[in-house]
Amino acid sequence: MMEHGPAIKPGNDAASKKKSKLGVILFIVYSIVYGGFVIIGVVNYELMGKIIVKGQNLAVIYGFGLIVFAIILGLIYNAICTNYENKMNKEEAS
Repeated sequence: MMEHGPAIKPGNDAASKKKSKLGVILFIVYSIVYGGFVIIGVVNYELMGKIIVKGQNLAVIYGFGLIVFAIILGLIYNAICTNYENKMNKEEAS
């Protein structure tokens, strides 16, 4: 029986510090937006029931917006980190 080894050779990731910093920044951005949702729910919960678009209330729109926003932030994180990796790991190899 053959064993499958790693797809890539593990090595040093020159971009790991920048990727970590970016992850923390995006987490803070998302936390602020999510905090707005929580604050509205606690301080002015009647506002969450207000109809906004096509019969949907603010709670539903904001909730789905949070999900879509998280996906968009993930895609942004992936794109920026891929750029960091390509640039910095290439520089390290030179």
